[in-house]
Amino acid sequence: MTIKEVARLAGVSPAAVSRYLNGGPLSKDKKERVARAIEETGYRPNLMAKTMRTGKVRQVGVIVPRIMSESVNSLMDGIAEELLDKGYLTVLGYTDRSKDRELQYLDIMQSSRVAGIILMATTLSDIKKVSLENCTVPLVITGQNFEGMPCVYHDDFNAVRELTELMIRKGAKRIVYIGVLEEDKAAGLARHEGCREALRRAGLDADNLPVRIADFEAQSGYQAMTELLEENPDLDGVICATDIIAHGAMKALKERGKRIPDDVMIAGVGDNWADLISTPTLTTVKLHQRRCGSEAARLLLELIGETEGEAETGESAGHESIKLGYKIIERESL
Repeated sequence: MTIKEVARLAGVSPAAVSRYLNGGPLSKDKKERVARAIEETGYRPNLMAKTMRTGKVRQVGVIVPRIMSESVNSLMDGIAEELLDKGYLTVLGYTDRSKDRELQYLDIMQSSRVAGIILMATTLSDIKKVSLENCTVPLVITGQNFEGMPCVYHDDFNAVRELTELMIRKGAKRIVYIGVLEEDKAAGLARHEGCREALRRAGLDADNLPVRIADFEAQSGYQAMTELLEENPDLDGVICATDIIAHGAMKALKERGKRIPDDVMIAGVGDNWADLISTPTLTTVKLHQRRCGSEAARLLLELIGETEGEAETGESAGHESIKLGYKIIERESL
């Protein structure tokens, strides 16, 4: 059984069958006809022949900054499900937040002739920008909105703005912020600015918002909270850039006799599993990481189809970006 025979049975062109197999754009009617033909014939593509023809293996490289992260796990679930459904394997590159290692993986994966790359980005340096622009395979960025590149990202600014506004409505007036480095435009800069915007709208002093920068670790959140308490003993609200940071901050508050939320309210971002078993349970923002992975994989598959000359139309999806929403989850810490 060949693609041509499947196409004849489905009443479509061989190119349409190829697009279907590669996740490319195709009308609903053609998708259904091709799916029926494949099911009836039991057709399976010859992956070795395809690799020899295109020079690419049916593998997608995924580069992530951390492994022990619930957000990364959810993102990978979404990516893997979409890619496996289309017959692609996932190759993981773990950078441990190293910029050099990130660039190394980009080079290695291109040299290995992967079909495409999904990068869970943190920062954008001039060197990285050049590397991304010169990437020889289809590339999709997640977690950041890099201009001129296909991205799937979150509304970090409005998520933290709305979270802070909720805290203010609950009565907090002397709010402090624990963030991450602002070269990370999403988790760092956008979330910080979202908190400041909420303060401005409420008529509070956004320009003098007490801030500490932490790593993506609970111990770092603990240390940042300790310093903020020493300088602002009458604080009554804490916004944290991540849930992990918030859990460290909660420990510091409790050790100093602060009752949550009676004395100090606290909230984070991420909807981590630990939020449900902490005492009190943590108010947070849920970012749709699994959907982010799914959307990134679908977008990449479209780009792979176009790269192979199998797009049904001449329209390019090369610079498409998708911004995802969020959900405020109110629990006992407010």
